[in-house]
Amino acid sequence: MRSFLRLMLLMLLLGMMSIAVTALDEDIPPAPIANDEGGVQVVRGESFYTNPFFTASADDGFIILEDQTGFVTRDFDYVFPLESQVFAQITSSIFESPFSYVLQLPVAPQAPLNDVDNDGEEDIGVQIYQVAYWSNTYGDIYLEERDGRGWSGSNNSVITESEPPERIAEYIGGNILIYAPVAGQAFPSGFGDDDALFTDDDPLVIIPQGWTLVNMDTETFTFDRSREVDVPLLEAEGAALDDFSELSYTEAWDAMIEKMKDEYAFTEFAGFDWDEISAEYRPRIEEAEANEDPEAYYYAMWDFTVAIGDRHHNSNAVNFLIEDFQEITGGGLGIAIRELTDGRVIVNFLLEDGPADEAGVELGAEIVAIDGVPIMEAVANTRAWSEPFNTEHVRTLQRLRYVVRFPLGTEVELTFINPDGDEQTETMEVINERESFNFSSFNRDLSTTRLPVMWEIINGTMVVEISGFADDPRLTIELWERMMVDALQQQVAGVVIDMRNNSGGFLGLAYNMAAYFFDEEFELGNTSRYNENIDGFYTDDRFTSTFRLPEESLRFGGPVAVLIGPNCFSACEFFSYAMTVDDRADIVGQYPTIGGGGSTEVFLMPDGLSMQTTIGRAVDADGEIHIQNQGVAPTVLVPVDEDTLGLTDVTYINNDPILDTAIQTILNGSD
Repeated sequence: MRSFLRLMLLMLLLGMMSIAVTALDEDIPPAPIANDEGGVQVVRGESFYTNPFFTASADDGFIILEDQTGFVTRDFDYVFPLESQVFAQITSSIFESPFSYVLQLPVAPQAPLNDVDNDGEEDIGVQIYQVAYWSNTYGDIYLEERDGRGWSGSNNSVITESEPPERIAEYIGGNILIYAPVAGQAFPSGFGDDDALFTDDDPLVIIPQGWTLVNMDTETFTFDRSREVDVPLLEAEGAALDDFSELSYTEAWDAMIEKMKDEYAFTEFAGFDWDEISAEYRPRIEEAEANEDPEAYYYAMWDFTVAIGDRHHNSNAVNFLIEDFQEITGGGLGIAIRELTDGRVIVNFLLEDGPADEAGVELGAEIVAIDGVPIMEAVANTRAWSEPFNTEHVRTLQRLRYVVRFPLGTEVELTFINPDGDEQTETMEVINERESFNFSSFNRDLSTTRLPVMWEIINGTMVVEISGFADDPRLTIELWERMMVDALQQQVAGVVIDMRNNSGGFLGLAYNMAAYFFDEEFELGNTSRYNENIDGFYTDDRFTSTFRLPEESLRFGGPVAVLIGPNCFSACEFFSYAMTVDDRADIVGQYPTIGGGGSTEVFLMPDGLSMQTTIGRAVDADGEIHIQNQGVAPTVLVPVDEDTLGLTDVTYINNDPILDTAIQTILNGSD
């Protein structure tokens, strides 16, 4: 009974305030209402997308009412209150665009009230929402600070500005839902002369109590009070997929080059002249078009990406040339080779009874020349089918794999020096063998069913492998936090994080996982992107990346070592870099990471070709390019020699010299 009396008293007070507000605002007209059916109760709609990355986190995807207090206050770090989050029901497959949803609006929504009439008086205000798609990675079923902040700019009901820089993320259209707890509240009916909402020059109208849909696409906003409304969720212009697939080869080429001129993130850094690049490769595109020759087109596009030398600027052209790949690389001599720290190139795999073995080549033999060409010159003249690469060490490692691959039926002259032997030259016939090629693969022995996070305790140290940041983000975090709990409960001497075979993925996930080893929200850097209004690249300080710390009970403060190598790419590199902040971890390896320092966009070209390019230029906290074409280098360098390649009697406890070095570094530091 007391609760009922309190509710009645509150309603009476609100009603009195409503009368007072209405009286104060008699010069403000009432909102023109469309379809007055007493207020919105149900929202339906479809969500449209073209970006192929959209479904990467679809396993955790959902649609919510998103509180827009962050936009009203222009607070990009605004955290959505848990009580404000209302979930929709997704009613069709999220993996097919568009997918549909239905949202039942609450009778008593719980977002903060915003007084948006800018009249200098304190009014009750209204709750303001958009409908938005989100994925949930951290904590319980509700969005928390690490999931996202501010307000959505894509796959949501509001259209936001992407140009010019000072207006980025400003409303320019779409739909919002507003809830007035009492009648008589003033609300904008347009953007005003400054084209910005919730500012002093907004024209105002008085809105009724309850839920109203506000359509901002009309010059004077439309206020819809239908019981059921349709609200589409829209993909942001910058997120939409560019599709040149219906153009001719040359038309698509020209469109791509114009895109590169504006959007490629490292044009100035790499010293590219896109007109010169086009002049070199466009004649091949023209010829392929004239001859209706898709194969020539694929080769031209592949050669183009190799010339750019950016692993993020790539295509699937090689997938259409698989028969040539099999023919050109189908044979071998039964050897794999590696360059040592001292500059020698030696045999680190020898196939028993293979051509090299039968010719007298021994394990550990130094390779001097192939067909009379000095070995490193031959390597430099070799094309790896996995190109392009950003860094010379990765390029060399991959070309060392391919320099000993040949077409079947050919003969090869190999000059070598066996251990404790003299230089000799033997002619060998290439055979059909893949063992040596598979042995030298960066992905050798990697299971296709690996979990994103796996761990074990070795010598009192927690050893955890992160295979990537592109798997189910929620699963990744749940495993990561379980590992953290184990490490803390077992009181391990330190944590070794194996990133040597990590293919990258979501940058935010990588940074947030690194944050479990920190107690401060250090600045990590930012990303510059092309802005049409200034015809150049723009870095917005409002979007500087920082560590978003987990709860204190999940943070590990002991010694950390990170294992890196040439198969650590993109978000893997940013995680590794983040672990160098404040000298938090030892970085252990034989080589730097691959050097892919940018965010990407996919677009389509003719004949099934899918292109990916780098549109985001990553910089560190000082604004300097820090990953691109250099990667993250080891602070503890493990040599590449006969011992670490396993060619001598030297033994390693875990048959892994890099892991052993990391564990010993931690144990020595804890003594």
